Amino acid sequence: MARDKTIYTCTECGGTSAKWLGRCPACGAWNTLVEGPAEGGGAGASKNRFQALAKSQPVATLSEIEAADVARTPTGIDELDRVLGGGIVAGGVVLIGGDPGIGKSTLLLQALDALSQQMPVLYVTGEESGAQVALRARRLGLEGARVRVIAEINLEKILATIEAERPAFCVIDSIQTLYSEQLTSAPGSVAQVRECAAHLTRAAKGGGTSIVLVGHVTKEGALAGPRVLEHMVDTVLYFEGDTHSSFRLVRAIKNRFGAVNEIGVFAMTEKGLKGVANPSAIFLSTHGEPVPGSCVLVTLEGTRPLLVEVQALVDQGGPSPRRLSVGLDRDRLAMLLAVLHRHAGVSCMDQDVFVNAVGGVRISEPAADLAVLLAIHSSLRGKPLPRGFIAFGEVGLAGEVRPAPRGQERLKEAAKLGFSVAVVPRANLPRKPIEGLTIHPVERIEESIQVLRGLD
Repeated sequence: MARDKTIYTCTECGGTSAKWLGRCPACGAWNTLVEGPAEGGGAGASKNRFQALAKSQPVATLSEIEAADVARTPTGIDELDRVLGGGIVAGGVVLIGGDPGIGKSTLLLQALDALSQQMPVLYVTGEESGAQVALRARRLGLEGARVRVIAEINLEKILATIEAERPAFCVIDSIQTLYSEQLTSAPGSVAQVRECAAHLTRAAKGGGTSIVLVGHVTKEGALAGPRVLEHMVDTVLYFEGDTHSSFRLVRAIKNRFGAVNEIGVFAMTEKGLKGVANPSAIFLSTHGEPVPGSCVLVTLEGTRPLLVEVQALVDQGGPSPRRLSVGLDRDRLAMLLAVLHRHAGVSCMDQDVFVNAVGGVRISEPAADLAVLLAIHSSLRGKPLPRGFIAFGEVGLAGEVRPAPRGQERLKEAAKLGFSVAVVPRANLPRKPIEGLTIHPVERIEESIQVLRGLD
């Protein structure tokens, strides 16, 4: 019996190879080629398939094209609207990923029920039956009287249903379960995911339906399937958070209709996901009295200032002191310790240093540098920072404290939550004083250490 022809496809870029290679010849990624059946029909069949996707458009001059603000429809969930940039956009395609059981289907079912009061909606489930979806809706206390549901994984039938139902909002749960009859590979393969996403994107743009694609994630936390999937859609959202915690973060990684790195904060309850009005309260510990090694940072997530507690523990180390950070960049921690030693004369060479961002939040902006150094210095001295103390600012290798973007908004958020003392870069000093907040501007890291000693 003749053996079926196979082909190796890269899970990162979708490139193909006739034989297995350790490194993808197209994008250079290592160990990403997976074996699958070769698609029949040759180049002609592939060309015909993609001709159906591409509709010719006349050439136009850029200045003559009408550019109007896109209309947005609120989903009824404030935190989700914030991440989306104000609501859903007609013809927009959203890709949302996250760990299993983190709440993707729950949140989207709540959004469907809210939107069904003002527009036709459709829920396409490929992982559950209609009865299972109805059971979840009953558990969440959703009426679901106008939510249309279909349990189907065949792409052609789904497209026909969208054409017949004409929904304004449609959820595909999930894109990895769909398959097209035009391909012979199994559902979830690179070719199937790419083909199904391309057809659904074209259907959204052509018919004006807002489509949300639910995607699986790999063990590294990235969206499974070809990386080209993220380029095809308009918005990419990630669900973050520990399944053992009641709090969830939804972060926008890409958004053609709004700001990136926006986050929405949710709390998982018996009635589904509820938006958190004051997310800063999640990331602040409830110490009765100030403790050594704790410093509050005002970080910026998209357009939202958040107060996050940074904790540091400095302890006697062994021959090879450990440097461990949770929620912060470990390499940057090592750099900051060198700056603290060289320019402030504070040495931690024989000490273990552990740094943690409370609440499971991940901080990537360099404005956290000053708060991290002050928390380390506080733990090393064994003296707590003053009550109501905050800090932010980037620290350079020369020991200078650089300004952080939108510093005045950070200070106003801290004052609103009752903080009274701030150490900030001199360039972030507001022109007008902020009521209830004493601000100490600094230009170098040694100045900030002197300020702390003066506050003792």
